[in-house]
Amino acid sequence: MAEYLSFCLLILLLLSSGAAAGEEDAFAPEAGASERRRGMVPAMFIFGDSLIDNGNNNNLQSFAKANYFPYGIDFKAGPTGRFSNGYTMVDTIAELLGLPLIPAYSEARSVDQMRYGVNYASAAAGILDITGRNFVDRIPFNQQIRNFENTLDQITNNLGAPDVAQALARCIFFVGMGSNDYLNNYLMPNYPTKNQYNAQQYADLLVQQYSQQLTRLYNLGARKFVIAGLGLMGCIPSILAQSSNGMCSDEVNQLVLPFNINTKAMINSLSANLPGAKFSYIDNRNMFQDLLANARPYGFRVVNRGCCGIGRNRGQITCLPLQMPCRDRTTYIFWDAFHPTEAVNVLFGRNAFNGNQDMVYPINIEQLAKL
Repeated sequence: MAEYLSFCLLILLLLSSGAAAGEEDAFAPEAGASERRRGMVPAMFIFGDSLIDNGNNNNLQSFAKANYFPYGIDFKAGPTGRFSNGYTMVDTIAELLGLPLIPAYSEARSVDQMRYGVNYASAAAGILDITGRNFVDRIPFNQQIRNFENTLDQITNNLGAPDVAQALARCIFFVGMGSNDYLNNYLMPNYPTKNQYNAQQYADLLVQQYSQQLTRLYNLGARKFVIAGLGLMGCIPSILAQSSNGMCSDEVNQLVLPFNINTKAMINSLSANLPGAKFSYIDNRNMFQDLLANARPYGFRVVNRGCCGIGRNRGQITCLPLQMPCRDRTTYIFWDAFHPTEAVNVLFGRNAFNGNQDMVYPINIEQLAKL
């Protein structure tokens, strides 16, 4: 009880003083001096899909799961639900911010577990609720936002803070959505979307919805947003495996380009119309172009097939339970048919954190955290 009262007192003190970056975070409980984290921000809240899911699909009736070996082969805790051999991009960013790894919503049951943030990301999730239905259960972005509302209610009820919004305004809200709206919607033959919209019309539909969703997060207290753009999706093993010449699909890369353009325009509009909102846009397209053009200097030798998978480019069937992956995983760009290796996730996470405007625009995450 004494520890809990200290926790509440610490919250109130930090909220009233507007603690600066580098001070103890507003959501952290009282702890010994050696245990205190001096994070740049109080917490990070994460929304997205399988690129950053860390276990929210584990207990769903879903085909989109990664809680089995060899997923997590290089992760200290083993298979957790991360679609990687190890770290995801947000794991790297959390550590660079001075935070611990952020727990999945499905595992964060108490306020104590939520003190550094929560990860709501779900494999197969999209901006549109209908996206990913071929995988059965998943948690679309709209539901992820509702889950954040549940977290917010729990934090407010337990802490009794007079103005939780003041603490939330200093937190990072990381959002990476959109890839499944193409891979598991527009490009799927069992969806009518491709017959209903051309590329620009579909991008307009997605970003109109996206803007409304981000505005909902703003109205719930979010102020510091990190938005991840889409990468070169035409170059992932799953798409390469469908090519007769094994080359990147320019058609797919051009298809998703209007989404990135619209997302940048959306960020400029939201920045102008939402007082106090600040944005960092991670240009994953530029990052992937740079990586593919300079793979060997970065230490990568295998750029066109997955480390774990079956068929052409190891991308026709994604990594199966107990399948033996490649040995030298640090030299592969892709882990499976869809997702990058830990080595790429760490590289991209660092670029997003302190990279230049070719990588992250208009400011990087380190600069955003210091505002």
